[in-house]
Amino acid sequence: MTMAFCMSFLSRISRLKTFESDIMETSLKRCLNSFDLTLLGVGGMVGAGLYILTGTVAKEIAGPAVFISFIIAGFASLLAALCYAEFGARIPKAGSAYVYTYVTIGEMWAFLIGWNIILEHLIASASVARAWSGYFDGLLNNRIRNFTYTHVTGGPFHIQFLAPYPDFLAAGLVFVATACIALGAKFSARLNTVLALFNLTVVAVVLCVGFYLADIRNWESDGGFTPFGVSGIISGAATCFYAYVGFDIIATSGEEVKDPARSIPIALIVSMTVVSLSYIGVSMTLTLMVPYYAIKPESAFPDAFLKHHIPWAQYIVGVGALLAMTAALLSHLFAIPRSIYAMANDGLLFSFLAKVNSITQVPVFATFISGIFTGVLAAIFDLHALVEFLSIGTLVAYTIVAASVIVQRYQPHFMRICTSPDGDCDQSDLSDPFQNEQNQQDDQNCGNSATENVDSRDFGKLKKRFKNLRFLASVAPGSLTTFATLMMGIFMLAFAALITHESHAVSSGEPWVILLVILFALMVVTWFTLICMHNQNTTASTFKVPFVPFVPALSMFCNSVLIMNLSYRTWIRFAIWITIGMVIYFTYGIRESKEERRWAAEHNPELQQFFVSRDVRYTTEATRELQRPHNPPNRHGDGIRSEKNDANSILLSEYRNDVTEAGALRTCTNLND
Repeated sequence: MTMAFCMSFLSRISRLKTFESDIMETSLKRCLNSFDLTLLGVGGMVGAGLYILTGTVAKEIAGPAVFISFIIAGFASLLAALCYAEFGARIPKAGSAYVYTYVTIGEMWAFLIGWNIILEHLIASASVARAWSGYFDGLLNNRIRNFTYTHVTGGPFHIQFLAPYPDFLAAGLVFVATACIALGAKFSARLNTVLALFNLTVVAVVLCVGFYLADIRNWESDGGFTPFGVSGIISGAATCFYAYVGFDIIATSGEEVKDPARSIPIALIVSMTVVSLSYIGVSMTLTLMVPYYAIKPESAFPDAFLKHHIPWAQYIVGVGALLAMTAALLSHLFAIPRSIYAMANDGLLFSFLAKVNSITQVPVFATFISGIFTGVLAAIFDLHALVEFLSIGTLVAYTIVAASVIVQRYQPHFMRICTSPDGDCDQSDLSDPFQNEQNQQDDQNCGNSATENVDSRDFGKLKKRFKNLRFLASVAPGSLTTFATLMMGIFMLAFAALITHESHAVSSGEPWVILLVILFALMVVTWFTLICMHNQNTTASTFKVPFVPFVPALSMFCNSVLIMNLSYRTWIRFAIWITIGMVIYFTYGIRESKEERRWAAEHNPELQQFFVSRDVRYTTEATRELQRPHNPPNRHGDGIRSEKNDANSILLSEYRNDVTEAGALRTCTNLND
C-alpha cells in the first residue's frame, strides 16, 4: 500500500503538460511582432545596470577591465538565451521557463520554476523602481529623502533589509506603470518602443562624446588595466551577469506574438547583441574618460561629463537614465501577470488570476495584484537587499531551461497533444503547428547532417556503434539521457562549489582538493559522453540550439559557478520563498491542476465523472454520438438527424452557461460548423 501510494504520488508530481491540438490558440491577443519583442527585451535589460552598475563594477571590482567582465557575462547570458529561443519558438505560450519545464521535466518542478519567475520579475521591478526614485532624488539634491526624514519618519530606519525610509515615489511609479500595462499588450509595447529607442539614442550620444574625450592613459595608471587581477574580472562578470536579466521577458510574451516561431528567436538574439554591445561600449567609454578610482558610482556618467566641463551631456544622460529605467520597469511588470496567468490557467494558482479582460485582452486581476505587491516591495525594502535576492531565482530558471533542452532533444517525442475529442492524448512532435503537411514532407526529404541517417524510431536510443552495450541499450528511449543530465548537473554544482569556495586550496595544490576536482570533472565528462552516445530528435522545423548537448551543458556550468557565488543569506531567503510555494502547490495546485483531471481519468477510469467537468463530459458524449458511422438516408435518417440536432442543442446550451474548458469550446465550434 505504501509503495503504491509513493509511486502514485511521484507520478502525479512528475506528470507532463498536455496541449490541445491547436497550440496557437489563446485567450490573449496575438499582436506583437519581431520589432516589438526586440525592444521589449532591450527595455528589460538596459536599465539601472547601464548607468549605475557599470560604475560600481569598474571602481570596486574589475577596474578598466570591466568591459571584459561584460563580455564574459554577455556570453553566458547568450547561451541561456539560445536555450530560451528554442523553447520559445516551439511552445508559443506565456510562462517561458515554467511551461518549458512543465513539458519536459514535470509539474512540481514547473511550479517551482514558475514561482521563481514571478519572484524574479517582482524583485526586478521593485529594484528598478527604487533605483529610479533614488536617481531622480539625486538630481534634486536628495530633497525627497530629506523631506521624508523631516516630515514623515523623523529620521532614517535602522532595520536590516528594510529601506531607511518608505519610498512613496517608487511605489507611485509602479502603480502608474501597472495602469499602463493594464491597457493592453500593444499599448505597452508601443510605449516601451518609444522609451527604448530614446534610450538607445542616449547610449549613442554617450559613446560618441565619450570616445571623443577618451584618454588611453586612464588604463595605465594605478594598477594598470587589471588592478584587481583576473579574479576581479571573474567577480565582475558574476555581478555584470545580472545586467542581462530580462531577456526571458521575450519568451514570456510568446502567447501574444503573431509569428512566435520566427519572432522569438530573432528578438532574443538581436536584443542580446544590441544590449551586449551597449554595455561593452559604455563601460569602455567610462574608464577611458576618467580613471577607474575617480568614478562616482551613483552618478558615474553625469560626473564624468562634469569633470570634462560638458554640462549639457550630463543632463542628457540623466534624462536617458530615467527613461531607460522606466522602460525596464514596464518590461518586468509586463512579464509578471503573464507568468501568473500561465500558472493559473493550468490550475496551479488560483483560477481567478487567469481571468482575461474582454476589451484589453490582458489578465486583469494578475496585473493589478502583481502591481500592488511590487509597489509595496519598492516602498519598504532596501535596493541592495532586493538585487541580492533577484539573482538566485534567475539562475535556477536558466539552469533548468538549459537542462530541459538536453532532455527534450533525446526524447522519441517532444510532448503530449490531445487530438481526439474524447480526451485521448498521444505523444507528438511540436513542429506540427507551424508547418503544413507539404512542409513536413519536405523536411523529411531534405533532412540534416545530424539526423538524415537516423530512423525516427531510434530517437533517444543508443547510436548504432554503441549497440553492443546491451546493459544500456535495454533502457527506455530518453530515460538514460534524462538521468545523465540530472547527474551531470549535480556534479557541475559540486565542481563549481569546490573551485569557488576552496579556491585558495586549489591554487595552493592541496591534494584532497585536487583529487576531488579531478573526480568531479571526470564525472561531468562521463555523464556528458553518455548523453552524446544517443540519437537526437531534431525533427522540428523551428529554431534549434546549435551544438547540443555542448551549448546547453556549457550554459548549465556557467550558471552553476554563478549560483555558488551567492551568499548564504540569499539561500535562506530562497528557501523561505520555496517553502511558501510548496505550501500553495500541495494544498491547492496539485489538486486543482488541469493535468490532475487527465491523470485521474487515465489512472482511475471509474472516477472520471468526479474529476472531469460537466462541460467536458457533455462535449465528449455529444461528439461520440456525432462520430458514430451511419448509413445513407433511409427510414431511420430522420432519427439520426434528430440525434445530431439534440447533441448540438446540448452543446450550445452548455456553452451559453459559461463553458470554460478550451476543449469544449473547440468542439462546440466544430459541431456548429
